[in-house]
Amino acid sequence: MFSNNRILISRIFAVVFLLVFLFSEPALEDTGWEALLFLFGLILVGIATVGRLWCGLYISGRKSSTLVTHGPYSVSRNPLYFFSFLGAIGLGLATEIITLALLLSFSFLLSYRAVIRTEERFLEGKFGDSFRSYCATVPRFLPKWRRLNDLETLEVAPKIFLRSVSEALWFAGLVGLLEFIEALKALIGVPSYFYFY
Repeated sequence: MFSNNRILISRIFAVVFLLVFLFSEPALEDTGWEALLFLFGLILVGIATVGRLWCGLYISGRKSSTLVTHGPYSVSRNPLYFFSFLGAIGLGLATEIITLALLLSFSFLLSYRAVIRTEERFLEGKFGDSFRSYCATVPRFLPKWRRLNDLETLEVAPKIFLRSVSEALWFAGLVGLLEFIEALKALIGVPSYFYFY
């Protein structure tokens, strides 16, 4: 079910996450730790954004027609989801609430397992032995950076790549939205019902 409706479910989850954030306060407030959590969250969101852009260069216009095995796809079979996972952790940390970061990470891993399996069945059906050989040497999720194999040149479909850019920039936009919500909470005095570490 999740693999068929992943965008809708992701959006619903994002709304729930933002509502929980709206009515929550970090238990580590005014300890100095919140600034470190926010900074580390920003770093992860930055890595996620650049990583998703890198992936978009390689799969824009080729996602279902060609078995992409270079660039980020030479170190992980699912680098786009790996970088999204880093972004989810980063967003959680940017809230300065470790519990939300853990919740986002576990939810992401749990839900995207089905998406990855569905996509791998599709690719195996389409590319057969080539895909099975690729699976035998390239890890499913966590990258093996020493395996990086890149191309000298790459043809990119600009319209499709621009969609990848807008999807990658969501992480940075969500950090901005978190900061806006935090300022709004202080300005209008939104009550906090939850205190999380």
